[in-house]
Amino acid sequence: MLSTIADYTRLTKDMGKSLTQVAKQPDVSRETDYFLSHIGNVKTIDDFLKDYRLYSYAMKAYGLSDMTYAKAFMRKVLTEGVASKDAFANKLTDTRYRQFAAAFNFAALGDKATQAAAATTGTATQYVTQTMEEKAGDQNEGLRLALYFTRKASTITTGYQILADKALTQVVQTAMGWSSTISSANIDAQAKMITDKIDLADFQDPAKVTKFVQRFAAMWDATQAQNDTSTNPALVLIAGASTSISMDTNMLTTLQNIKFNR
Repeated sequence: MLSTIADYTRLTKDMGKSLTQVAKQPDVSRETDYFLSHIGNVKTIDDFLKDYRLYSYAMKAYGLSDMTYAKAFMRKVLTEGVASKDAFANKLTDTRYRQFAAAFNFAALGDKATQAAAATTGTATQYVTQTMEEKAGDQNEGLRLALYFTRKASTITTGYQILADKALTQVVQTAMGWSSTISSANIDAQAKMITDKIDLADFQDPAKVTKFVQRFAAMWDATQAQNDTSTNPALVLIAGASTSISMDTNMLTTLQNIKFNR
């Protein structure tokens, strides 16, 4: 039986303890120790990009692992910083680049950038959190998405921010019972659909975020259960399988019809 809600509740009930357990794992501890003992020695953007171990650790910490190869792109992000509204990072819809440039603020702090708390312990905390989410996803992708959404929710102010992040988009579409095919629609229409149905200000309230994530988890588990039943040929031989499928379908329909309280 799928239990995204149960796993989510278990991990978030004492998030500090959950993160500490991940931080103590040998591979995580080893990389974090290296990062914290060496990042302060980095004085320039080029030095940072040349030390792959440090650079890749930082990129993973901010959820940018898939862009580690794009050094020219990231050099522009770091070079222009975040002070100007016209800075490259500020023009990107994906807020992760602004967070990265703010943490490693070479543009404002120069050779002191890597001594700031955001660049050291702040990044280490981000790395442990990111690792916890990834490890959760190894067992249950829905759990990873739920944890990620919980962490990012308070930063969401527009529908476009959701649409710029595949994980956030998947959570919202699943929670609201929307087919992923709507992603092919006009981007402005999608953003309007989100803000018409969801009061994004609610994501500043942890209790409302939890409620939304629980809704997502219930929809995720119901959908996964339905898919498992309908795609497993062995189950069609079990008496009453059709009844089970009907019950799963009814559950999904009921959940889809529940309006998210604004």
